[in-house]
Amino acid sequence: MKRIFLIAAILCSSLMVLQSCSPKGAASTNVSRGNITGNWVLNDITFDGVPQSAVKSLFDEGSYTCFIGSTWSLTNSGNGTYTLPGGGKCVAKTQSIFWSASPKDQTFQFKKIFEGDKAKNVTSGYRLLLSSGNGDNLVIKSPVEYGTSPAYIVLKFTKAVK
Repeated sequence: MKRIFLIAAILCSSLMVLQSCSPKGAASTNVSRGNITGNWVLNDITFDGVPQSAVKSLFDEGSYTCFIGSTWSLTNSGNGTYTLPGGGKCVAKTQSIFWSASPKDQTFQFKKIFEGDKAKNVTSGYRLLLSSGNGDNLVIKSPVEYGTSPAYIVLKFTKAVK
């Protein structure tokens, strides 16, 4: 009888160790380019590891609040735009971008393209982490420097209804 309890305890312990070592949410973080292509609305912005009051701007456009309600159009060719809705202290604006996604390292990159620019000549941009994505929802994290631990501005999108 002692032997059965000992074997059961060892099995339970082994399962707990294996469970704790398995990647969390691996299925939800496997985002491909096809999951990203399309039209998106940025519905919510939250903060992970950084207080909201410490974030003064997003993508060098001014307040992060100006991005809430913005629409992002991402074509399969890599061309795209984001449109800020304006209102309050925010200016309505459409910005051309060139974007790419790397399923291998789960990143989303984009660079702003201004009139007369060619994407291949623009050397600065933004590299974000693809947190999760499926047909109707997309979560992208923008890393920010704050303290010594990783901190992120979390962008939550929903697929735009056509």
